[in-house]
Amino acid sequence: MKKYLNLFLTMLKIGLFTFGGGYAMIALLENEFVSKKRWIEKDEFLDVAAIAESTPGPIAINSATYIGYKKAGVLGSAVATLGVMLPSFVIIYAISLFFDTFLSLTYVAYAFKGIQICVVYLILSAGVKMLKQTEKSIFNIMIISVTLVCMVALSVFAVSFSTIFYILISGTVGVVVYLLGKIRKEKKHDLS
Repeated sequence: MKKYLNLFLTMLKIGLFTFGGGYAMIALLENEFVSKKRWIEKDEFLDVAAIAESTPGPIAINSATYIGYKKAGVLGSAVATLGVMLPSFVIIYAISLFFDTFLSLTYVAYAFKGIQICVVYLILSAGVKMLKQTEKSIFNIMIISVTLVCMVALSVFAVSFSTIFYILISGTVGVVVYLLGKIRKEKKHDLS
């Protein structure tokens, strides 16, 4: 029971103090579960982030579900998911009751402008940390470089291209490279 409560309170804290959605939450999840609690390793966290981004649903909820499952099984995944989404649900529900009045408050408008800057920092921080932890192989550098060039070029020429396609294309390239490497190893093994 104690592990479920600990998991719930940890996820509740992350859900309560993260502004800007799932990407902003990545830095907090990594800090909490890799650095502080050491529930998962850095490499595994990178895999969690990649899988959570690639599967349907918000990245924060997918990550929480995985970490909860790893820590405490199926019930742990439910507890972690509930903990990470509950603060957002309660806050958004409360705001929706007074939405028009809430947005017209001058201090609220200034607060949102400040939060926007913080969100950019959190997303950039998470991206830089993940980039630093990524294995520096030729394949990874090529994927990152090509994706970055494509994103900049398509943005400059105002071409609408969903980020989902970057994920799908990169995943497909990764599978093809893996299969080609496996075939090459089998041929070498057969020749020797």
